[in-house]
Amino acid sequence: MKTKVEKINKNQINTDIIEEAGKILKEGGLVAFPTETVYGLGADALNEEAAKKIYEAKGRPSDNPLIVHIADLEALDGITASIPSCTKKIAEAYWPGPLTMIFEKNDRVPYGTTGGLETVAVRMPDHDVARALIRAGGGYIAAPSANTSGRPSPTKASHVKEDLDGRIEMIIDGGDSKIGVESTILDMTVFPPMILRPGAVTREMLEELIGDVDVDKTLISSDSKLAPKAPGMKYRHYAPKADLTVVEGSTEAVVAEINRMAAEKIREGFQVGIIGTKETVDRYQAGDIKSIGTREDERTIASHLYGILREFDDDEVNYIFSEAFAGEGIGSAIMNRLLKAAGHRVIRV
Repeated sequence: MKTKVEKINKNQINTDIIEEAGKILKEGGLVAFPTETVYGLGADALNEEAAKKIYEAKGRPSDNPLIVHIADLEALDGITASIPSCTKKIAEAYWPGPLTMIFEKNDRVPYGTTGGLETVAVRMPDHDVARALIRAGGGYIAAPSANTSGRPSPTKASHVKEDLDGRIEMIIDGGDSKIGVESTILDMTVFPPMILRPGAVTREMLEELIGDVDVDKTLISSDSKLAPKAPGMKYRHYAPKADLTVVEGSTEAVVAEINRMAAEKIREGFQVGIIGTKETVDRYQAGDIKSIGTREDERTIASHLYGILREFDDDEVNYIFSEAFAGEGIGSAIMNRLLKAAGHRVIRV
């Protein structure tokens, strides 16, 4: 299969490209497309055979549910059996946006899309190209991240091409993703609602709006033996090819320990990558040193995380040592992704 790549300007959307991509989706094909979080790999969510193609293209476990993307709030009624009363308030605040909500599904949604579950995860992306494609493709587009399963998620079209070229019909290149980590997942089938995956819509933001919100405690725990409640979170994700270790502690201790470990591996003949911040990057002494962003605005760190992990793959490093980040706000999403990428290898100093 030849994968077609189409560049598109979100400020001046080429409707011919959108119509062509929509036709591919309606015919059961796969289209990768930009969103504000990461690039998604889209298929018709109501077509079970199309959903199966996503699992095949990604090498994704079949019990890992797909998020259904919609372009209009009215579409929610078409795929859910019941909607809690606080949903409208949340949707008005954070849709379109980086928030996925889980509801009881109705019979229109095939089990191939939901990973065999009686629930459906739904999101309305904050990206004009994505919403135009959803409408052109029939209104319900299942889309996980557009990467090979287990790899760092794609934040630009070149990442998608690297992983999925020849496996899917089209890639829509809409430039770099703004946020850089996947959406928050909020389970609306329990009370109080529970965060199953942290993202840019934080617990603090949700509690300010609706009151109590629970969090699956396994999400930022370094104990890999605990089983997360979201099926997809039990698998290793976001992983670079190198062994990644996260180092926690005071800034002074972390910098010293990373310098020590890096020097040791370099003496042994290995290539070493270091993830620092604007505040610390000049304090590292050797290796392939990259600044991920500034701690003064952790959104910069989130937006660069996956790109830097992929850069280390290109640089062919053997070991990566990373600083740890805050467990609150968007820092909880960053740490969740880092811990998954590291296989929960954490050193505390």
